[in-house]
Amino acid sequence: MYEYIKGTVEYTGPEYIVIENNGIGYQVLTPNPYVFSSKKGTQTIIYTYQHVREDIIALYGFPSMEEKLMFRKLIGVSGIGPKGALAILAYGEPSQVIRAIENEDEKFLVKFPGVGKKTARQMILDLKGKLHDVLADETSYLPTENMKSISTDDENNEALEEAMLALAALGYSDRELKKVAPKLQDKDMTTDQYIKQALQMLMT
Repeated sequence: MYEYIKGTVEYTGPEYIVIENNGIGYQVLTPNPYVFSSKKGTQTIIYTYQHVREDIIALYGFPSMEEKLMFRKLIGVSGIGPKGALAILAYGEPSQVIRAIENEDEKFLVKFPGVGKKTARQMILDLKGKLHDVLADETSYLPTENMKSISTDDENNEALEEAMLALAALGYSDRELKKVAPKLQDKDMTTDQYIKQALQMLMT
C-alpha cells in the first residue's frame, strides 16, 4: 500500500523508528533502527512494506529498496516470518544473503539469528535462482535523498563513528567496540554497512 514515506525522523528505539509526515507519526519496524539515529529531526526516506494479518497490522521499513525487496523474498520462505526476515537483514547485506543462497552455503546462512539447518535449506530451495531482481540497478527510480556516497576520509570516519554510537546504544560494551573498530577503519562504507559488518564480527 505504501511504497515509501518521506518525512522527519522523530524517534529511534531498539525495534522501530517514528517518522512524521504531515502531522502523522508512523511507527516503522526496521532491521537497524539506529541507522536513522543520526537523521533524527531531519527529513529522510524509508521504503515501506505493510504486513496485514488477522491479529496485527504492522509497517516495516528499510533504508533502501534493495533491502525491502530482500525482505519480501525472505517472508515468502516457509518458516520465516517478518521478525525473522528483519533479524537476517539486521546482520547481513542482501548481497551476502543472495551469494550464500546461490552457492548453497548453509554454513553461512545458519549464522543468522533464528535460522537453523532446516530453514537454511528451505531458503535455498525457495529462493535460489529467483533473486536476480533484488540487486538490479534501481537508481533510475529511487529518490536521490536516500543515495549516500562516501568520497572523503572525513565522511568515512563520520560514518564509522555513527555506527559505533549505534552499536553502543544497542548494548555493546566499549571493550567489544574497541576490538572491532580498528578492523573497519580502512573500509569505505556507509553507516548501515559498518553496523552490519561489525555485528558479523561480534557474532564470531
